[in-house]
Amino acid sequence: MAAGSPNKSRPLANFHSTVWGYHFLSYTPQLTEITNQEEAEVEEFKERIRKMLVESTPEDSEQKLVLIDTIQRLGVAYHFHDEIETYIQNIFDESQFQKEKDDNLHVVSLRFRLVRQQGHYISSDVFKQFTDQDGKFKETLTHDVQGLLSLYEASHMRVHDEEILDEALTFTTTHLESIVSNLTNNSLIKAEVSEALSQPIRKTLPRVGARKYISTYQNKDAHNHLLLKFAKLDFNTLQKFHQRELSELTRWWKDLDFANKYPYARDRLVECYFWILGVYFEPKYSCARKMMTKVIQMASLIDDTFDAYATLDELVQFTDAIQRWDISVIDSLPPYLRPAYQALLDIYDETEQVLAKEGKSDRVYYAKYEMKKLVRAYFKEAEWWNAGYIPKYKEHMENSLVSAGYMMVTTNCLVGMEEFIPKETFEWLMNEPLIVRASSFIARAMDDIVGHEHEQQRGDVASIIECYVKEYGVSKQDAYTKFHKEVINAWKDVNKEHIHLTEVPTFVLERVLNFTRVIDTIYQDEDGYTNSKGKLKNMIKSLLVESVKI
Repeated sequence: MAAGSPNKSRPLANFHSTVWGYHFLSYTPQLTEITNQEEAEVEEFKERIRKMLVESTPEDSEQKLVLIDTIQRLGVAYHFHDEIETYIQNIFDESQFQKEKDDNLHVVSLRFRLVRQQGHYISSDVFKQFTDQDGKFKETLTHDVQGLLSLYEASHMRVHDEEILDEALTFTTTHLESIVSNLTNNSLIKAEVSEALSQPIRKTLPRVGARKYISTYQNKDAHNHLLLKFAKLDFNTLQKFHQRELSELTRWWKDLDFANKYPYARDRLVECYFWILGVYFEPKYSCARKMMTKVIQMASLIDDTFDAYATLDELVQFTDAIQRWDISVIDSLPPYLRPAYQALLDIYDETEQVLAKEGKSDRVYYAKYEMKKLVRAYFKEAEWWNAGYIPKYKEHMENSLVSAGYMMVTTNCLVGMEEFIPKETFEWLMNEPLIVRASSFIARAMDDIVGHEHEQQRGDVASIIECYVKEYGVSKQDAYTKFHKEVINAWKDVNKEHIHLTEVPTFVLERVLNFTRVIDTIYQDEDGYTNSKGKLKNMIKSLLVESVKI
């Protein structure tokens, strides 16, 4: 097929068009301005809450634990990072040399989860006091709904070989499901339990969780009015900030005119922004967020070019050009691929110029390295498809862990962060550490579980599901069961690395965790990125369109 502009003789994947169009262009700087009064109000509330945090109640008291948990769940913990870190460190230190003396299941579970969330190891033996001689949880606990819910949330922090937490998850899930079916519809606890069963805190995106918890928290009789008002003000202030960023990004996307130049590709700029908002939402990461939204929208476009559109000859040229990363080779590309190549190089050039002023431009090398590696993985899949080759499961999996894109995004997302990141951290990432491989596996498996039927219809390369079914002669249902179990194990790997990798900055591990949460959110029951008209649209609306009523 001759190179040229996209034409009707080539297959189009029939992805639905953008849900949002250029909607976010309407959020002008004037419309999203944060007034001096709003800023002053946020600052005043912040200081009052800081005082609450440093009040001299015992570190380990239920009151202090609940306050920290509430601050985190309302999405305002980023204002009190140091204070919370200090408190949790103190609780952790105390737990090392005192025997568990608290017989309150809620308190023990909450303490355990908060300490592990902060990246510290605390033994799951603290739950032994709630079990019988045979290791089963005591039936008397089934009447303690708050305790069950806290234990359920704590059990999602489990790592390998923690049978007590595996048992805790089974026990709490069974009883919470029973409780939900027996409660009246308007019950607050029913809503809370249902939400937890649908997505536990460990797998919830910080902003999505905050938006939901603000509504839940305000319906609690014992809520703290000051904290609730602050959470609402802060949410709306951040929302304006994010709307302004998305307006800038929409302008960039519109000026490129890629929706028209590449009609075969998914036009998902706003969804890409949501993806990155799940990874870091704080104002200080604005530059990083804008760069990453561009990077993953371009990766998505390149993925669709490889999957469903370009000829193999064109892909040889395109892959070679990206490996060489040199604008002087642009004329060797088919004309329709030149704007994409130009845009890709421009994103990294602009980032390099900004980082050069801060003495951080060496980071861009690692970002490009991972993007080149991703494109090579896309190319290998295109070669397989063109040759009609169905690879062995292990061969496919090795390549799929790269083509899932999570190795690329994990490194790329660090590039624009303001923190100091030693080059050893980037080199550690290049070596595909377990936490990144586990996250990549979750991304690949969840995507393939919900998307492989659709990809078969499109004639894409065989998914890992199909390869496994063909090689091992099992049913598709058996394959799904296997991969669901493997996803659970991969989450244990993520949890384990998060509490044991002391040589890597915690904020780096947090990014991997958040990327994993995004996958769990978007791909839970469907490919919400490709088919973004449903639950993803509603989540975006709740975070980026509808403000919280104060």
